[in-house]
Amino acid sequence: MEETQFPFLIIGLGNPGREYRDTRHNIGFMVIDKLCAALGVSINKVQSKALMAVGKLDGNKIILAKPQTFMNLSGQAVSGLMRFYKVPVEHLIVAHDDLDLPLGTLRLRPGGGSAGQKGIASTIQQLGTQNFARLRLGIGRPPGQMDPSAYVLQRFVSAEQEMLTMVLDHAVGAVSTFVRDGLDAAMNQYNGSLLEK
Repeated sequence: MEETQFPFLIIGLGNPGREYRDTRHNIGFMVIDKLCAALGVSINKVQSKALMAVGKLDGNKIILAKPQTFMNLSGQAVSGLMRFYKVPVEHLIVAHDDLDLPLGTLRLRPGGGSAGQKGIASTIQQLGTQNFARLRLGIGRPPGQMDPSAYVLQRFVSAEQEMLTMVLDHAVGAVSTFVRDGLDAAMNQYNGSLLEK
């Protein structure tokens, strides 16, 4: 019996709605948009509380999805899509913003806690495991005494746009390497700061 090739599920976390577009918290959505452009597909389907597209990368089926539940319930979309498409947990990667990393830093990791990221916390809860790959995208710490929850809902400023574009390009490379060669290869190639590369 020939082995079925399981699809990959690439989730970008963010909040739905125009008022949240281009905010720091939605950098995960931006990664999905960039991946869609790179693979020549468009988001044209709603399923399991997510906007999604299906593409191919080197013969691998890839599902790209943006949960539409708001950040703190993102796991509902992740678990629904994984069940429907029979995605093994080692074929899942979740891209999300990270306050603890400066803008320009990417960090892939194989699992761990949520570190306060509510979308990751929801995903861990829904899947019943912490063992899934994440692509952490640095957005930096809020300036001064600003409340982090207000900071993440701010848009990137014009001075950050060039670095943001580089980050998104690198994120596409990191996800592509994850699909082609596995997580370790992607971590070795893409973890770290773009300022040092």
